[in-house]
Amino acid sequence: VQLQASGGGLVPAGGSLTLSCVASGNIGRINAMNWYRQAPGKEREWVARINNDGTTMYAEKVKGRFSIPRDGAKNAAYLQMISLEPADTAVYYCKADGLRQHYWGKGTQVTVSS
Repeated sequence: VQLQASGGGLVPAGGSLTLSCVASGNIGRINAMNWYRQAPGKEREWVARINNDGTTMYAEKVKGRFSIPRDGAKNAAYLQMISLEPADTAVYYCKADGLRQHYWGKGTQVTVSS
């Protein structure tokens, strides 16, 4: 499984941005898609998850501001972000969960200016 994340950029505080993660390869192995982020000097943290049955989960920090829709036809999961804050500045990564394996994509930088 290969993951390609894109959509990062510079956005002012209060703005919105949508990240994309497109999966390729043996996508039948994927049970769930996640987004993580890593801010400078901090550990990588989990942000959101969507399971194959469509159920979603969010970190408390982003509830109500982020959503994780998907498009099965495009083998893609997205991270829709609104009301962005400078604290959301980080490199964002998508991760696919298989039964026993996890697959990471390269990150995409999101910078929120104050």
